[in-house]
Amino acid sequence: MAKTRVFISFDYDHDLDLKNLLVGQAKNDDSPFEIADWSIKDASPGWKAEARKRIKASGVVAVICGEHTDTATGVGVELGIAQEEGVPYFLLKGRSEKTCKKPSTAKSTDKMYRWTWENLKTLIGGGR
Repeated sequence: MAKTRVFISFDYDHDLDLKNLLVGQAKNDDSPFEIADWSIKDASPGWKAEARKRIKASGVVAVICGEHTDTATGVGVELGIAQEEGVPYFLLKGRSEKTCKKPSTAKSTDKMYRWTWENLKTLIGGGR
């Protein structure tokens, strides 16, 4: 069975550790997904077009929400691109012990899910 390619959107300045944890989970033997590690750190003139291309090539976008995600401009843009392109996405609560915030472009109806292995497999499989 082919694995689902996941684009990870996250706050590079505050949540790189969480992105690395998700990349690690993708390496589990029973993982139904693979990470296309396409993080774009520098906001070059063409980064939005490059992000759009990468998001469109993915099966789902995982948005890792941390304490500062609401002010992470890049995360807001990437989520907006996923919405425009009709690429499924979900919001993942990155820090269970902290107050995590949705990206600025999240819909009021977007639920933030607890980050568990079972939830992750369900969400990537389309269960939302």
